[in-house]
Amino acid sequence: MEALAAHLAWVDPWLLPAWTAWGVPFSWLELVACALSLAMVGFNLRVHPAGWPLAIASSVLYGLLFARSRLYGEAALQLVFVAMSAWGWWQWLRGTSDGSGHDALRDAVADSAPNAQSLRVRSLHPRGVWLACLSLAVLWPLVGTLLAHATDSDVPYWDALPTTGSLIGQWLLGRKYVDNWPCWLAVNLASMALFAHKALWLTVWLYALFALLSVVGWRAWLAEARAHLPRPRRSEALA
Repeated sequence: MEALAAHLAWVDPWLLPAWTAWGVPFSWLELVACALSLAMVGFNLRVHPAGWPLAIASSVLYGLLFARSRLYGEAALQLVFVAMSAWGWWQWLRGTSDGSGHDALRDAVADSAPNAQSLRVRSLHPRGVWLACLSLAVLWPLVGTLLAHATDSDVPYWDALPTTGSLIGQWLLGRKYVDNWPCWLAVNLASMALFAHKALWLTVWLYALFALLSVVGWRAWLAEARAHLPRPRRSEALA
């Protein structure tokens, strides 16, 4: 870890306070990362693909911030986010929602369309929700054990919880599943406590806002998903 710290020493000037409020300093790095993250969520709420390049940029900045704060699980997660954001960007622009090919949960997805179509907002089948929960139950202790033995993190298992939850949430978001929003709500609440422990107060407030926006996004995407449901024919409705 000392070698990693030496390689990241160039980040330190960006950790200098941009301003201080209520006796709490806020660094330039945290400020810019927060601004990009807010813009990203705004585009995600509107189901707009411009959110993905912003996600890549904010993930790079947060990766540096978390590494310097010894939150190595969160730092490594940001690298994964960069790759998954590139994948999600492609999915939103070119992906289809027929579940064929590389959709690991295709049998658990409630998708009535028989043919390929542009990726649309929809919900997971209950079986898919159970698979996502099982994935979290398996990955959380594995990642926590890895952080406990491979890093000097003082909160390895606490760090591992939002890390693994975020991986699941990012996959759900990339495939336009409504279920990404309740997942992010849980991740954001867990992250708030973690970042408060590290005195990253601007990020705590950002994630509090993210938690509220997760509820807003959940409602908006539910309405979007319902709008895509097949409507009964007039003859069926009158039967």
